[in-house]
Amino acid sequence: MGQAPTTPLHMRRIQFDPISDLARLRAEAPATRTEASMGGVSFPAWLITRYEDVREVLSDAARFSNSGSSVRAYVAAAAGPEAAAGMPLGQNVPLIGYDPPQHTRLRRMLAPMFTVQRMLRLLPLIEAIVTEHLDDMAKQGGPIDLVQAFALPVPSLVICELLGVPYADRADFQRQSKVLSDVTIGAEAQGVALMGLRAHLTELVRRLRSEPGDSLLGALVRDHGDVLPDEELVGIGTLLLFAGHETTANMLSLGTLVLLRHPDQLTRLRDDDGLAERAVEELMRYLSIVHSGVIRTATQDVTIGGTAIKAGDAVVCSLSSANRDESVTGEPDTFDITREPTSHVGFGHGVHHCLGAPLARMEMRVAYPALLRRFPALRLAVPFEQVAFGESSIFGLRSLPVDW
Repeated sequence: MGQAPTTPLHMRRIQFDPISDLARLRAEAPATRTEASMGGVSFPAWLITRYEDVREVLSDAARFSNSGSSVRAYVAAAAGPEAAAGMPLGQNVPLIGYDPPQHTRLRRMLAPMFTVQRMLRLLPLIEAIVTEHLDDMAKQGGPIDLVQAFALPVPSLVICELLGVPYADRADFQRQSKVLSDVTIGAEAQGVALMGLRAHLTELVRRLRSEPGDSLLGALVRDHGDVLPDEELVGIGTLLLFAGHETTANMLSLGTLVLLRHPDQLTRLRDDDGLAERAVEELMRYLSIVHSGVIRTATQDVTIGGTAIKAGDAVVCSLSSANRDESVTGEPDTFDITREPTSHVGFGHGVHHCLGAPLARMEMRVAYPALLRRFPALRLAVPFEQVAFGESSIFGLRSLPVDW
């Protein structure tokens, strides 16, 4: 059930677990040469596997750049100009593809819109969307694919409501986001999907310039429209739409499967309101669905994990390895929703820590208990060995057939 050998090392899993090679590297060679990929293009990079080293890289924007142009320059030198030109996702994406001070300027505009207090205002909306989809599941009856019936549409509708995306456009947004995260599709198809996504958002921004409304993008237009050009607003919308639903959708389906494989812990979460917060943090640590986040480049000669890395080299941080590091918690390969929450890097770390983490946490804290209570006999509708794990830049499932 693990991925093919051609999958980059840091993305390989055996069911829920990172491959054992990563644990060996943590102990023996915490910074090692590997093959990374972006937009269907492979190139050499340094793989960082130890928790403290990963946090060091993620927290040091001065020595490790997020700039897409820096990655393209490195790929052009390592694999040729044509390879770099064919990387549709290697461009400077607002926020995650910016370094300070550009990143700082934009983050200051966005951060007030993602505070815990502001996210709490979305709680009734999230609860209503979850309830609506659980009602639909009950009417349809099992077996169903939980990915399509619940895990994907719930966060998609939440982020579309937050951004002000017209209802008619939402199916296209879901489809295009799925293509962008699928590493098997190739650069050309990803480029087409990205252009389609940006075309939709360009039209949305154009409308918001006339009538900003109450959505997040509308608020950005109203409060900062004089300093944010359309191109940057479209980039922000693209990032938030993709990151805001693809990640949470994969967590909802994959997390449910983990719980079904640990029925004693599923029962405890279903019956104890106080366990939702710990369960979400443990699932984020245990699954680490974002394999590495943005590929960085060293801005100067540095030493990480006792290894010299040259200026300009690409650096990949294995978040799954870092979250299974023995220095983070005892028995890190054991799933335990009663575990004291750790300082995991499931949402990243440092200045690029996930801006939407409060929203993702809230969606999961609502969705998991609601699903388990509505369907207390929830079970897999196929043998576990037949569950289809996906091969994507975000760890997840292609489908999850369930019954009750």
